[in-house]
Amino acid sequence: MTEKAGVDPRAGEAAASGLLLGELDLHLIAEGRHWRLADCLGAHVMTVDGVPGARFAVWAPNARRVAVVGDFNSWDGRRDPMRLRRECGVWELFIPGVAPGARYKFELIARDGSLLPLKADPLARQTEMPPATASVVAEPAGFEWTDAEWMATRGSRQQPDAPISIYEAHFGSWMSGQSEGEGSTWAAAGRRLIEYVVAMGFTHLELLPITEHPFGGSWGYQPLGMFAPSARYGSPAEFAKFVDECHRAGLALILDWVPAHFPSDLHGLANFDGTSLYEHADPRQGLHPDWNTLIYNMGRNEVRNFLLCSALEWVERYHVDGLRVDAVASMLYLDYSREAGQWTPNRHGGRENLEAVDFLQQLNSVVPQHSPGAIMIAEESTAWPGVTAPQATGGLGFQYKWNMGWMHDTLHYMEYEPVHRRFHHHDMTFGMVYAYSERFILPLSHDEVVHGKHSLLGKMPGDSWQRFANLRAYYGFMWGHPGKKLLFMGGELAQEREWNHDAQLDWPALGDTRHAGVQKLLRDLNAVYRATPALHGSDADPQGFSWVIGDDQNNSVFAFLRRHGGQCALVVSNMTPVPRADYRIGVPVAGRWVELLNTDAQVYGGANMGNGGGAATTAQAAHGQEQSLRLMLPPLSTLILAPEGYPS
Repeated sequence: MTEKAGVDPRAGEAAASGLLLGELDLHLIAEGRHWRLADCLGAHVMTVDGVPGARFAVWAPNARRVAVVGDFNSWDGRRDPMRLRRECGVWELFIPGVAPGARYKFELIARDGSLLPLKADPLARQTEMPPATASVVAEPAGFEWTDAEWMATRGSRQQPDAPISIYEAHFGSWMSGQSEGEGSTWAAAGRRLIEYVVAMGFTHLELLPITEHPFGGSWGYQPLGMFAPSARYGSPAEFAKFVDECHRAGLALILDWVPAHFPSDLHGLANFDGTSLYEHADPRQGLHPDWNTLIYNMGRNEVRNFLLCSALEWVERYHVDGLRVDAVASMLYLDYSREAGQWTPNRHGGRENLEAVDFLQQLNSVVPQHSPGAIMIAEESTAWPGVTAPQATGGLGFQYKWNMGWMHDTLHYMEYEPVHRRFHHHDMTFGMVYAYSERFILPLSHDEVVHGKHSLLGKMPGDSWQRFANLRAYYGFMWGHPGKKLLFMGGELAQEREWNHDAQLDWPALGDTRHAGVQKLLRDLNAVYRATPALHGSDADPQGFSWVIGDDQNNSVFAFLRRHGGQCALVVSNMTPVPRADYRIGVPVAGRWVELLNTDAQVYGGANMGNGGGAATTAQAAHGQEQSLRLMLPPLSTLILAPEGYPS
């Protein structure tokens, strides 16, 4: 048969195929309860009636016409028009001969007859390398996992009584432009990152969003490919192998995930079928004023289903151990970053986004049901009640919440010159007023080391010695304080400059003993933290903490006890450059107390002042205890001590 101009010889064969999606699929899509949405919509290699090819399906209920365009039809929208399944507004088509690796998009004609910009597939599992924007037909074969034992036991590693120490990283700039020419790929930099994080003693690795995103300068926080690992770092199979290798190394993986908003790029979700399909039509609800992005319409069943299935894609298909949900506060409040008259109240006249609340509660119900042991973490910057409370009691149902208040208060304190800290003593103690209102993670995140905020070391006052000592003392205080830990990459190097997503970390700084000392301190802090149940086992139990000294503002000294299972540890911080000799502290256990860690040790770059490895109690009452220790508190330091023989 001779091909006529403008006619595809495959068109008749494609059109002749029967209905592709089952009635149950269509029913569940319409209801917003299709938990395998990515297996139904998108592009899937398959054989139909003995003919190999690919099935395409896309939700576009308001389009007049939809066609698949790609490498296989010269990007000609006349050649592969799709069939509408009116029950749920999904268009479908089987195209013979299409194989994995083929690039494609959807050509849509709006209801008014206008031709829309070509759209990428919202459910594509693979994309081409940005700045190119086409979707890619993914390989159908699943990854051969070797982490069955990890998946069966990971829940116990992430419970409130477990040690959780998280290394937060932007994959593309952790170690880019390596001398071997391997670049930042899952296969090359990924292996090194895993080895490094494990060697540093962290229990978890958290990656800034790796969902596909058009603009690298968004750090992934403006994603469009909610089902696709970014092509910047390799293929989906290579990402799956990276996750598997994390688990083989005993390292849990958390991904940042963004259901709050999406960018308005023409090839994306915006005005997808000629209408505000994924976003709110009213800009008072659908336009995010801070980031000039669009806000998902949580009132649509199909949109909620899309986002819920994106979350399930990562925790089920890729075995990710948890999702940190970004910008939760912006989802919860209708007036977030809006002035009067710029927002619309809910049905009760309030400012709470009831649809977003329902979505988050459903999210935190669906994920554990489908992927036991996976955890959900909220970046929520307000005092919204019950973020980690069960849904049955009106809570949102997250396992953990970032403690943004603690972070801001304590960093604010550390930025003061020590002579002024006595006037801001409460900044370090206030966090304990609400420490058990939620299950908290203490974050020193990427947001604190960009946009003129300086690096963590750059925030510290004083001369060079004092800046490093301040940072070491702060880390010691944080690792002793109730709450799980999170540190953004570069913090362990005491990096001088702010983070730059276009450049790798300042690894050469480790040639300086001061920077190398901070790195060793973080490694040892993680080791002590993991080996000492008193420092992590009762993070969610108020009985696991008590102040010994919380009111010595004149000397800027803090001392508190951590307890778990009848065992205890003492954390003492001196936040001035003045040594405190013979400083008496009451303790509950008589005998010798051993220094588990001293941030002023010479190996960390300190002056090596301390207590010779420990001190014995005397029968002199202090701070409500019958026994007490007389300690030398080094300048700008934190000590962690425990009764000799503990931990056993």
